[in-house]
Amino acid sequence: MRDLPPAGRAPLLILGFVALAAGVAGGLSRLGTGVPAPAAGIAWHGALMAAAFFGTLIALERAVAIGRLWAYGAPAVSAIGGVALLAGLTGPAFWMFAGGAAVFSLASLAIYARHRALHTGVLAAGALCLLGANLWLAFALSLDRALPFWIAFFVLTIGGERLELSRLVPVPNAARTLLAVLTLVLAACAAFAFIELLGVVLLAIAAWLARYDLATRTVRARGITRYIAVCLLAGYFWLAFGGVLLALGVWRDAALHAILLGFVFSMVFGHAPVIFPAVLRIALPYRPAFYAPLLVLHASILLRVSGGMAGDAAWLRAGGAGNAIAIALFILTAAALALGARRPSPDSSDRGDRARS
Repeated sequence: MRDLPPAGRAPLLILGFVALAAGVAGGLSRLGTGVPAPAAGIAWHGALMAAAFFGTLIALERAVAIGRLWAYGAPAVSAIGGVALLAGLTGPAFWMFAGGAAVFSLASLAIYARHRALHTGVLAAGALCLLGANLWLAFALSLDRALPFWIAFFVLTIGGERLELSRLVPVPNAARTLLAVLTLVLAACAAFAFIELLGVVLLAIAAWLARYDLATRTVRARGITRYIAVCLLAGYFWLAFGGVLLALGVWRDAALHAILLGFVFSMVFGHAPVIFPAVLRIALPYRPAFYAPLLVLHASILLRVSGGMAGDAAWLRAGGAGNAIAIALFILTAAALALGARRPSPDSSDRGDRARS
Protein backbone atom coordinates (compact mmCIF):
# COMPACT_ATOMS: atom_id res chain seq x y z
CA MET A 1 0.00 0.00 0.00
CA ARG A 2 1.70 3.19 -1.19
CA ASP A 3 -0.75 5.65 0.38
CA LEU A 4 -3.00 5.71 3.44
CA PRO A 5 -6.71 5.60 2.57
CA PRO A 6 -9.01 8.34 3.90
CA ALA A 7 -10.43 5.99 6.54
CA GLY A 8 -6.94 5.70 8.01
CA ARG A 9 -6.41 9.47 7.97
CA ALA A 10 -9.54 10.31 9.96
CA PRO A 11 -8.27 8.96 13.34
CA LEU A 12 -5.17 11.14 13.04
CA LEU A 13 -7.33 14.17 12.41
CA ILE A 14 -9.55 13.30 15.38
CA LEU A 15 -6.54 13.08 17.70
CA GLY A 16 -5.38 16.43 16.38
CA PHE A 17 -8.74 17.96 17.25
CA VAL A 18 -8.52 16.47 20.74
CA ALA A 19 -5.28 18.42 21.18
CA LEU A 20 -7.00 21.53 19.81
CA ALA A 21 -9.88 21.21 22.28
CA ALA A 22 -7.50 20.71 25.21
CA GLY A 23 -5.32 23.61 24.08
CA VAL A 24 -8.28 25.98 23.70
CA ALA A 25 -9.65 24.95 27.10
CA GLY A 26 -6.21 25.50 28.62
CA GLY A 27 -5.97 28.95 27.06
CA LEU A 28 -9.37 29.92 28.45
CA SER A 29 -8.43 28.63 31.89
CA ARG A 30 -5.22 30.69 31.81
CA LEU A 31 -7.33 33.78 31.14
CA GLY A 32 -9.33 33.14 34.30
CA THR A 33 -12.63 32.27 32.62
CA GLY A 34 -13.26 29.32 34.93
CA VAL A 35 -13.41 26.86 32.04
CA PRO A 36 -12.14 23.45 33.24
CA ALA A 37 -9.05 22.20 31.45
CA PRO A 38 -6.55 19.36 31.80
CA ALA A 39 -3.33 20.26 33.59
CA ALA A 40 -1.32 19.88 30.38
CA GLY A 41 -3.72 22.20 28.57
CA ILE A 42 -2.92 24.93 31.08
CA ALA A 43 0.82 24.34 31.43
CA TRP A 44 1.54 23.49 27.79
CA HIS A 45 -1.17 25.39 25.93
CA GLY A 46 1.23 26.50 23.19
CA ALA A 47 2.69 23.05 22.64
CA LEU A 48 -0.75 21.48 22.27
CA MET A 49 -1.83 24.08 19.74
CA ALA A 50 1.36 24.31 17.67
CA ALA A 51 3.13 20.95 17.97
CA ALA A 52 0.18 18.60 18.56
CA PHE A 53 -2.71 20.12 16.61
CA PHE A 54 -0.99 21.97 13.78
CA GLY A 55 1.90 19.51 13.77
CA THR A 56 -0.67 16.82 13.00
CA LEU A 57 -2.93 18.81 10.67
CA ILE A 58 -0.27 20.31 8.40
CA ALA A 59 1.86 17.15 8.36
CA LEU A 60 -1.23 15.15 7.36
CA GLU A 61 -1.89 17.52 4.49
CA ARG A 62 1.75 17.22 3.39
CA ALA A 63 1.62 13.40 3.61
CA VAL A 64 -1.45 13.34 1.36
CA ALA A 65 0.41 15.56 -1.11
CA ILE A 66 3.47 13.31 -1.24
CA GLY A 67 1.35 10.13 -1.39
CA ARG A 68 3.80 7.84 0.44
CA LEU A 69 2.88 5.72 3.43
CA TRP A 70 6.04 6.61 5.39
CA ALA A 71 5.14 10.31 5.31
CA TYR A 72 2.12 9.60 7.55
CA GLY A 73 4.56 8.85 10.34
CA ALA A 74 4.78 12.61 10.91
CA PRO A 75 1.10 13.26 11.73
CA ALA A 76 0.80 9.89 13.51
CA VAL A 77 3.69 10.51 15.89
CA SER A 78 2.62 14.13 16.46
CA ALA A 79 -0.95 13.06 17.24
CA ILE A 80 0.21 10.37 19.67
CA GLY A 81 2.52 12.95 21.23
CA GLY A 82 -0.51 15.11 21.95
CA VAL A 83 -2.20 12.21 23.73
CA ALA A 84 0.99 11.52 25.70
CA LEU A 85 1.21 15.17 26.76
CA LEU A 86 -2.39 15.11 27.99
CA ALA A 87 -1.56 11.93 29.91
CA GLY A 88 1.23 13.74 31.74
CA LEU A 89 4.12 12.15 29.82
CA THR A 90 5.76 15.48 29.07
CA GLY A 91 9.28 14.34 28.16
CA PRO A 92 8.23 11.48 25.85
CA ALA A 93 5.58 13.71 24.27
CA PHE A 94 8.10 16.38 23.35
CA TRP A 95 10.42 13.80 21.80
CA MET A 96 7.47 12.50 19.80
CA PHE A 97 6.82 16.04 18.56
CA ALA A 98 10.48 16.27 17.53
CA GLY A 99 10.30 12.89 15.79
CA GLY A 100 7.11 13.83 13.96
CA ALA A 101 8.66 17.12 12.85
CA ALA A 102 11.76 15.26 11.61
CA VAL A 103 9.64 12.99 9.38
CA PHE A 104 7.62 16.03 8.29
CA SER A 105 10.86 17.79 7.32
CA LEU A 106 11.99 14.75 5.31
CA ALA A 107 8.66 14.70 3.47
CA SER A 108 8.92 18.41 2.71
CA LEU A 109 12.51 18.04 1.50
CA ALA A 110 11.41 15.11 -0.68
CA ILE A 111 8.81 17.35 -2.31
CA TYR A 112 11.47 20.01 -2.86
CA ALA A 113 13.83 17.45 -4.41
CA ARG A 114 11.04 16.29 -6.72
CA HIS A 115 10.05 19.81 -7.74
CA ARG A 116 12.63 22.53 -7.11
CA ALA A 117 10.77 25.82 -6.91
CA LEU A 118 10.52 28.82 -4.62
CA HIS A 119 7.28 27.67 -3.01
CA THR A 120 8.55 24.15 -2.23
CA GLY A 121 11.75 25.63 -0.81
CA VAL A 122 9.76 27.96 1.45
CA LEU A 123 7.59 25.04 2.58
CA ALA A 124 10.68 22.97 3.39
CA ALA A 125 12.16 25.86 5.38
CA GLY A 126 8.91 26.07 7.34
CA ALA A 127 9.07 22.37 8.15
CA LEU A 128 12.64 22.72 9.42
CA CYS A 129 11.48 25.58 11.65
CA LEU A 130 8.88 23.26 13.20
CA LEU A 131 11.69 20.78 13.84
CA GLY A 132 13.75 23.53 15.48
CA ALA A 133 10.85 24.48 17.75
CA ASN A 134 10.14 20.92 18.82
CA LEU A 135 13.81 20.19 19.46
CA TRP A 136 13.91 23.14 21.86
CA LEU A 137 10.95 21.55 23.65
CA ALA A 138 12.59 18.14 23.78
CA PHE A 139 16.03 19.29 24.92
CA ALA A 140 15.21 22.31 27.09
CA LEU A 141 11.44 22.23 27.78
CA SER A 142 11.53 25.86 26.62
CA LEU A 143 8.39 27.39 25.15
CA ASP A 144 10.09 30.79 24.89
CA ARG A 145 12.77 29.48 22.52
CA ALA A 146 10.29 27.32 20.61
CA LEU A 147 7.87 30.18 20.02
CA PRO A 148 9.88 32.13 17.38
CA PHE A 149 10.40 28.89 15.45
CA TRP A 150 6.67 28.13 15.58
CA ILE A 151 5.87 31.59 14.25
CA ALA A 152 8.35 31.06 11.41
CA PHE A 153 6.83 27.63 10.72
CA PHE A 154 3.33 29.06 10.37
CA VAL A 155 4.35 32.04 8.27
CA LEU A 156 6.56 30.06 5.89
CA THR A 157 4.05 27.22 5.55
CA ILE A 158 1.19 29.55 4.72
CA GLY A 159 3.39 31.73 2.54
CA GLY A 160 4.66 28.71 0.60
CA GLU A 161 1.15 27.39 0.03
CA ARG A 162 -0.02 30.78 -1.19
CA LEU A 163 2.94 30.96 -3.55
CA GLU A 164 1.95 27.60 -4.99
CA LEU A 165 -1.66 28.66 -5.49
CA SER A 166 -0.65 32.03 -6.96
CA ARG A 167 1.73 30.68 -9.59
CA LEU A 168 -0.36 32.23 -12.36
CA VAL A 169 0.42 35.71 -11.01
CA PRO A 170 3.61 37.08 -12.59
CA VAL A 171 6.16 37.80 -9.86
CA PRO A 172 9.35 39.69 -10.80
CA ASN A 173 12.61 37.85 -10.19
CA ALA A 174 13.70 40.57 -7.77
CA ALA A 175 10.57 39.96 -5.68
CA ARG A 176 11.22 36.21 -5.66
CA THR A 177 14.78 36.82 -4.53
CA LEU A 178 13.53 39.14 -1.80
CA LEU A 179 11.16 36.47 -0.49
CA ALA A 180 13.95 33.89 -0.48
CA VAL A 181 16.14 36.28 1.53
CA LEU A 182 13.28 37.05 3.94
CA THR A 183 12.77 33.31 4.44
CA LEU A 184 16.40 32.83 5.45
CA VAL A 185 16.42 35.90 7.70
CA LEU A 186 13.19 34.78 9.38
CA ALA A 187 14.69 31.37 10.14
CA ALA A 188 17.84 33.03 11.51
CA CYS A 189 15.79 35.36 13.72
CA ALA A 190 13.95 32.35 15.10
CA ALA A 191 17.20 30.48 15.74
CA PHE A 192 18.80 33.36 17.64
CA ALA A 193 15.58 34.72 19.20
CA PHE A 194 15.98 38.18 17.64
CA ILE A 195 12.36 39.06 18.39
CA GLU A 196 12.40 42.72 17.29
CA LEU A 197 14.04 41.85 13.96
CA LEU A 198 11.62 38.93 13.64
CA GLY A 199 8.79 41.46 13.82
CA VAL A 200 10.33 43.55 11.04
CA VAL A 201 10.66 40.47 8.82
CA LEU A 202 7.05 39.44 9.52
CA LEU A 203 5.90 42.91 8.49
CA ALA A 204 7.93 42.64 5.28
CA ILE A 205 6.52 39.19 4.47
CA ALA A 206 2.96 40.42 5.12
CA ALA A 207 3.57 43.30 2.71
CA TRP A 208 5.04 40.90 0.13
CA LEU A 209 2.05 38.58 0.34
CA ALA A 210 -0.43 41.45 0.21
CA ARG A 211 1.30 42.71 -2.93
CA TYR A 212 1.78 39.47 -4.87
CA ASP A 213 -0.88 37.08 -3.58
CA LEU A 214 -3.70 36.24 -5.97
CA ALA A 215 -6.14 37.19 -3.19
CA THR A 216 -5.82 40.88 -4.02
CA ARG A 217 -7.51 40.07 -7.33
CA THR A 218 -9.87 37.27 -6.36
CA VAL A 219 -11.44 39.29 -3.54
CA ARG A 220 -13.58 40.84 -6.28
CA ALA A 221 -14.88 37.41 -7.32
CA ARG A 222 -17.83 35.55 -5.80
CA GLY A 223 -18.53 32.46 -3.75
CA ILE A 224 -15.72 30.46 -2.19
CA THR A 225 -13.07 32.32 -4.19
CA ARG A 226 -14.03 35.60 -2.57
CA TYR A 227 -14.40 34.00 0.87
CA ILE A 228 -10.86 32.60 0.75
CA ALA A 229 -9.50 35.97 -0.38
CA VAL A 230 -11.25 37.77 2.49
CA CYS A 231 -9.76 35.29 4.97
CA LEU A 232 -6.29 35.78 3.49
CA LEU A 233 -6.32 39.56 3.41
CA ALA A 234 -7.66 39.76 6.96
CA GLY A 235 -4.91 37.37 8.04
CA TYR A 236 -2.23 39.47 6.36
CA PHE A 237 -3.47 42.49 8.29
CA TRP A 238 -3.05 40.68 11.61
CA LEU A 239 0.38 39.39 10.58
CA ALA A 240 1.51 42.92 9.78
CA PHE A 241 -0.02 44.29 12.99
CA GLY A 242 1.65 41.63 15.12
CA GLY A 243 4.93 42.22 13.32
CA VAL A 244 4.81 45.93 14.14
CA LEU A 245 4.19 45.24 17.84
CA LEU A 246 7.04 42.72 18.00
CA ALA A 247 9.37 45.13 16.20
CA LEU A 248 8.54 47.85 18.72
CA GLY A 249 8.95 45.45 21.64
CA VAL A 250 5.55 46.32 23.13
CA TRP A 251 2.40 44.38 24.08
CA ARG A 252 3.96 40.98 23.42
CA ASP A 253 0.84 38.96 24.25
CA ALA A 254 -1.27 41.09 21.91
CA ALA A 255 1.33 40.67 19.16
CA LEU A 256 1.52 36.91 19.56
CA HIS A 257 -2.23 36.39 19.48
CA ALA A 258 -2.63 38.76 16.54
CA ILE A 259 -0.27 36.45 14.64
CA LEU A 260 -1.21 33.04 16.05
CA LEU A 261 -4.96 33.64 16.08
CA GLY A 262 -5.58 36.45 13.61
CA PHE A 263 -3.18 35.26 10.92
CA VAL A 264 -3.04 31.50 11.45
CA PHE A 265 -6.70 30.73 12.16
CA SER A 266 -7.87 33.08 9.43
CA MET A 267 -5.84 30.92 7.05
CA VAL A 268 -7.32 27.74 8.54
CA PHE A 269 -10.85 29.07 8.07
CA GLY A 270 -10.04 30.08 4.50
CA HIS A 271 -8.35 26.89 3.34
CA ALA A 272 -10.40 24.29 5.24
CA PRO A 273 -13.11 24.03 2.54
CA VAL A 274 -10.31 23.01 0.15
CA ILE A 275 -8.01 21.01 2.44
CA PHE A 276 -10.48 18.77 4.28
CA PRO A 277 -12.11 17.39 1.11
CA ALA A 278 -8.64 16.60 -0.25
CA VAL A 279 -7.53 14.86 2.95
CA LEU A 280 -10.71 12.97 3.82
CA ARG A 281 -12.24 12.63 0.34
CA ILE A 282 -15.50 14.18 1.49
CA ALA A 283 -17.59 16.93 -0.01
CA LEU A 284 -17.56 20.22 1.89
CA PRO A 285 -19.64 22.65 -0.14
CA TYR A 286 -19.14 26.37 0.33
CA ARG A 287 -22.01 28.34 1.83
CA PRO A 288 -22.13 31.98 2.99
CA ALA A 289 -22.59 30.57 6.52
CA PHE A 290 -18.78 30.29 6.66
CA TYR A 291 -18.65 34.06 7.11
CA ALA A 292 -20.34 33.83 10.54
CA PRO A 293 -17.43 32.16 12.39
CA LEU A 294 -14.98 34.33 10.45
CA LEU A 295 -16.67 37.50 11.67
CA VAL A 296 -16.77 36.20 15.25
CA LEU A 297 -13.10 35.28 15.02
CA HIS A 298 -11.90 38.70 13.93
CA ALA A 299 -14.23 40.64 16.22
CA SER A 300 -13.05 38.60 19.20
CA ILE A 301 -9.38 38.97 18.21
CA LEU A 302 -9.87 42.73 18.07
CA LEU A 303 -11.39 42.59 21.55
CA ARG A 304 -8.62 40.37 22.89
CA VAL A 305 -5.80 42.41 21.38
CA SER A 306 -7.39 45.63 22.61
CA GLY A 307 -7.70 44.12 26.08
CA GLY A 308 -4.06 43.14 26.07
CA MET A 309 -2.93 46.60 24.98
CA ALA A 310 -5.21 48.35 27.47
CA GLY A 311 -4.45 45.96 30.32
CA ASP A 312 -8.15 45.14 30.66
CA ALA A 313 -8.59 41.59 31.98
CA ALA A 314 -12.33 41.55 31.24
CA TRP A 315 -11.73 42.34 27.57
CA LEU A 316 -9.04 39.66 27.45
CA ARG A 317 -11.42 37.05 28.86
CA ALA A 318 -14.27 38.10 26.57
CA GLY A 319 -11.98 38.06 23.55
CA GLY A 320 -10.59 34.65 24.47
CA ALA A 321 -14.10 33.26 24.89
CA GLY A 322 -15.03 34.73 21.52
CA ASN A 323 -12.01 33.06 19.92
CA ALA A 324 -13.12 29.68 21.29
CA ILE A 325 -16.70 30.26 20.12
CA ALA A 326 -15.47 31.16 16.63
CA ILE A 327 -13.41 27.97 16.35
CA ALA A 328 -16.28 25.82 17.65
CA LEU A 329 -18.77 27.55 15.35
CA PHE A 330 -16.52 26.96 12.35
CA ILE A 331 -16.13 23.26 13.15
CA LEU A 332 -19.90 22.87 13.62
CA THR A 333 -20.62 24.76 10.39
CA ALA A 334 -18.18 22.62 8.41
CA ALA A 335 -19.52 19.40 9.96
CA ALA A 336 -23.13 20.35 9.22
CA LEU A 337 -22.34 21.23 5.60
CA ALA A 338 -20.34 18.02 5.11
CA LEU A 339 -23.14 15.90 6.54
CA GLY A 340 -25.69 17.76 4.44
CA ALA A 341 -23.66 17.06 1.32
CA ARG A 342 -23.69 13.32 2.08
CA ARG A 343 -27.43 13.20 2.63
CA PRO A 344 -29.36 12.69 -0.64
CA SER A 345 -31.99 15.29 -1.38
CA PRO A 346 -35.67 14.24 -1.51
CA ASP A 347 -35.74 15.01 -5.23
CA SER A 348 -32.81 12.70 -5.95
CA SER A 349 -34.44 9.94 -3.86
CA ASP A 350 -37.67 10.31 -5.82
CA ARG A 351 -35.75 10.12 -9.08
CA GLY A 352 -34.00 6.98 -7.87
CA ASP A 353 -37.31 5.38 -6.86
CA ARG A 354 -38.81 6.20 -10.25
CA ALA A 355 -35.78 4.74 -12.01
CA ARG A 356 -36.03 1.50 -10.04
CA SER A 357 -39.76 1.21 -10.77
